[in-house]
Amino acid sequence: MKAFITGIAGFAGSHLAEFLLAHTDLSVSGLIHKQTDNIAHLRDSLSLYQGDLLDGSRIRQILAAARPDYVFHLAGEADVPFSCVNPWNTFQGNVLSQLNLLEALRELLPQARVLIVGSAEEYGLIQPEDLPVKETTPFRPHTPYGVSKIAQDMLGLQYYLQHRLPVIRARAFNHIGARQTERFVASALSRQIAEIEAGLRPPVLYVGVLSTARDFCDVRDTVRAYYLLLEKGVPGEVYNVGSGSSHRIQELLDILLSFVDIKIEIRLDQARLRRSDVPVSQCDYSKLHLATGWKPEISFEDGLKYTLDYWRERVKNASTVKA
Repeated sequence: MKAFITGIAGFAGSHLAEFLLAHTDLSVSGLIHKQTDNIAHLRDSLSLYQGDLLDGSRIRQILAAARPDYVFHLAGEADVPFSCVNPWNTFQGNVLSQLNLLEALRELLPQARVLIVGSAEEYGLIQPEDLPVKETTPFRPHTPYGVSKIAQDMLGLQYYLQHRLPVIRARAFNHIGARQTERFVASALSRQIAEIEAGLRPPVLYVGVLSTARDFCDVRDTVRAYYLLLEKGVPGEVYNVGSGSSHRIQELLDILLSFVDIKIEIRLDQARLRRSDVPVSQCDYSKLHLATGWKPEISFEDGLKYTLDYWRERVKNASTVKA
């Protein structure tokens, strides 16, 4: 059996590749668009293809060569603020690229099980009465990114309904861990802390809004859910993936600081302040649990320690190279 991961060199994609190699008998291949060092330690165990999902003919060539049984579609544009500045690039990167992938699978591999990964941003302006958020919660997208993820979600459903392509859909809530870019809060704070510890910046930590609360799941738990969904999920169905708990950004900050032995001043950075109309987000993952038996196994604290230790190691290695 063969698995194929789009975005295999990305944050979640690299963790999924690690999980599949360590815990399954699947042979693993994937699509790389931009080169990163996220999968350097796995290259000898992977079959990698260079390409762009916006190039439909290239994607057909790659899938014809790889012939996967499972396809995990994780590639795409994930920067929510960027989508508000340049929505067209977000739609191309998420919607058109997925359309090329689904068309290629319909033509070449109509029996391949496909996971389409959506986002909690599809729910958008979550109301207090919606909590915890179920798959039946109405869509109220308030960013172009959220709309693009709804389009991906519905395209997946349409290809199941019209073409019987065995598509399973996931709506992932926030996830944290090693290799996540600093565009996301846990990584942004962790990098600052690691650089302060290394003496690369003064002991001042710049923060944005701390009052909002989000459902944070460790990425290692998240990718385990993705695998179980392709193993046991029902084609045509959609499943929330999240921890089931909500944590304020202030709590996230306090936990990160508890791992540090030096005194750090907290300073508000106006550039980091982003308006949020969603004070609290919390996932109901009961449908996923009933279908697969999945539940989160890694604590919020351990996920944050994993994130911070990644940045500590990265800062250390960068300092060594410069020296």
